[in-house]
Amino acid sequence: MTRASVRRRAARGRRPLVLVLPAVCALAFLIVPLIGLLVRAPWPTLGERLFSAEVGQALRLSLFCASTATIICLLLGIPLAWLLARANVPGRGLIRALVTVPLVLPPVVGGVALLLVFGRRGLLGHYLYDWFGVSLPFTTTGVILAEAFVAMPFLVISVEGALRAADTRFEEAAATLGASAWYTFRRVTLPSVLPGVIAGAVLCWARALGEFGATITFAGNFPGKTTTMPLAVYLALETDPDAAIVLSLVLLTVSVGVLVALRERWIRGAV
Repeated sequence: MTRASVRRRAARGRRPLVLVLPAVCALAFLIVPLIGLLVRAPWPTLGERLFSAEVGQALRLSLFCASTATIICLLLGIPLAWLLARANVPGRGLIRALVTVPLVLPPVVGGVALLLVFGRRGLLGHYLYDWFGVSLPFTTTGVILAEAFVAMPFLVISVEGALRAADTRFEEAAATLGASAWYTFRRVTLPSVLPGVIAGAVLCWARALGEFGATITFAGNFPGKTTTMPLAVYLALETDPDAAIVLSLVLLTVSVGVLVALRERWIRGAV
C-alpha cells in the first residue's frame, strides 16, 4: 500500500467532531417521536383495537382507494413518463415542471383545485353532473382521485429515470427486425424498466395510503365512505387517542415496509 493511499484512507477516516453533535441531534429529532409512538402504544389492547369495526373499516377503505389510485397512476403515469423521457415534444421541460408541482403543492391546495374542477359547479364537474348525474366530491371516487393526484408524480419521476437510464439498443434492434412501436414498448421497453415501475408503484401506493389534506378537502370525512386511515387518526385524536396511536402504528408499519421493499434500489445505490 502506497503512502498516498494510506493518507487518503486516513483522511476518509477522520470525522470532524463539529459535525457529530448536529448529526446526532438530527438523528434523535427523527427517531425519538417514532420511539414515543411505540412507547405510548396501548400494547395490552392492541389486538382488540386492530380488529375493531372502526379500524377495519378505515383500513379496508384505505387499501382499496390507495390500490385503485395506484392502478390509475400506472395506466396514465407510465405513458406520461415515456413522453418525458423519449418523445421529442416542445415544452417538455415545462411539462416536467407541471408534473412535479403536486410534490411541492400543499395537499389542501390540491384538494381545493380538484374541487374547483370536479365539483358540481366546477369547470368539468358541472358537465358531469348535468349530463350524467355524476358528482365526484365527497364520495369514495373523490378519495381515489385526490390520492391519484398527489401520488402520480412519484411514479412518473421513477419511471422516467428508469427510461432515461435504460439501454435503447434493444429497442432499436426490435425496430430493425420489424416490430411495431407498441409491440416494442410492451415486450422490450417495459420489461427493461420494470424495477423502476415497481419502485414507483410502491412509492405511489404508500403516498396514496397516507394522503390527508387533499382527501379531506375534496372528499370530506364520512365514515365508511371517505374516512381513510389518516382521517381516522385525525378524528380519533379528539375522542380516543389510543385508537389514533394504533392507526398510526399501522401506517408506520406500512412506511417501514416501503423502505424495506426499496432498500435494494436506494441504499445499495448510495453505497
